[in-house]
Amino acid sequence: MTTAAPLLPPADWRDFLALTKPRVMTLVVFTGLCGMLAAPRGIHPVLAFTAILCIALGAGAAGALNQWYEADLDAVMKRTAKRPLPAGRMDRQSALHFGVGLAAFSVILMGLAVNIAAAAILTVSILFYVLIYTVWLKRRTPQNIVIGGAAGAFPPLIGWAAATGQVAVLPVLLFALVFLWTPPHFWALALFIESDYAKAGVPMLPVVAGERATRRQIGLYTIPMALVAVAPWPLGLTGAFYGAASIVLTAIFAALAAQVTFGRNAPGMKPEKRLFAYSIIYLFVIFGALVVDRWLA
Repeated sequence: MTTAAPLLPPADWRDFLALTKPRVMTLVVFTGLCGMLAAPRGIHPVLAFTAILCIALGAGAAGALNQWYEADLDAVMKRTAKRPLPAGRMDRQSALHFGVGLAAFSVILMGLAVNIAAAAILTVSILFYVLIYTVWLKRRTPQNIVIGGAAGAFPPLIGWAAATGQVAVLPVLLFALVFLWTPPHFWALALFIESDYAKAGVPMLPVVAGERATRRQIGLYTIPMALVAVAPWPLGLTGAFYGAASIVLTAIFAALAAQVTFGRNAPGMKPEKRLFAYSIIYLFVIFGALVVDRWLA
């Protein structure tokens, strides 16, 4: 005689919200909005709101599908054990249906209300995060963050395409900035939660190659990131305000990355924690500076 599996209580709205990774979504929405506001062509406020809503829903869908697929990993890691699926507040089928439905709705709405170009890039971003990063790379290679970082770099392209219907050099540089920012940002995090990744069997760089190699890679990736961050100004794509802001902000990032790379400790927070905390502020402020620069032009 077999015992039926206990029924889970119905998940409430907070559990569905948690599936969308709202903290991650905030940065995604912000960079998408900045890409839209930096575009040379204006967009009707209603269409702008719709486009940003679709970016948010698409990001939420990717987060939900990521948690659906990685429920076993999340259950092992201390940082993620309280998420709805590993905590037993929701069944996997509900998460799957929610993620797929949200993804389909965001893409269809973007295509019908805004334009096909933005909808196409949104589709690629969702599929890239779910299939390329989550399913293919995450458990197989320490380069998961390097290649998978492209998933989080699409929003500026989507925002620009929503406003203009096409892609140009500046949003491509913004894509490259986020793409190159992602490895130092996540490897800094991985350095101080390495044991969590090791316990879950995720081949993050500190687990596979060791702390010293990870610190060196953080320094190496910061160099092209810094060049891309400043590049829009000498290329004539932005004004002096963005140029000055990008130089100052990136110099601080590089200094913190150097502390991580060369193991220079300072009083208080560990260098990798300082870099991780600043890296989030950095992306918000440098994208904000781009929008201000456009308004000053």
